[in-house]
Amino acid sequence: MSPSLDGRWQPVYAEMDGEEAPKMMLDKMEIELVGGEYAVRFGGVTADQGTYTVEADGHLTLAGMIGPNAGKSIPGIYKFAGDTLSICYGLGGVRPKKFDTRGGEQLYLANYQRK
Repeated sequence: MSPSLDGRWQPVYAEMDGEEAPKMMLDKMEIELVGGEYAVRFGGVTADQGTYTVEADGHLTLAGMIGPNAGKSIPGIYKFAGDTLSICYGLGGVRPKKFDTRGGEQLYLANYQRK
């Protein structure tokens, strides 16, 4: 686990299968990563919660416990520099190979800024 990822993160850009997410949605959302646990909040209300693990090779896996991802394992890739974090999630259960959501594989890409 990388303690440097710990903190509250505001999405500044997101897309799903090549379609950009509305800015209004991103403005109300945040993800908090603390000690291997994550929580996604919309307007301050927790909508998704679980655990996460990161590996040195840039792989990340979420294990949903509460919300729409409860019981699911979501593989992803991440890159991190300073106060910027990018995660590409494989919502269909397949780990993404690159930070690109085009191709209809249920990929979700989010770029976050530390709050």
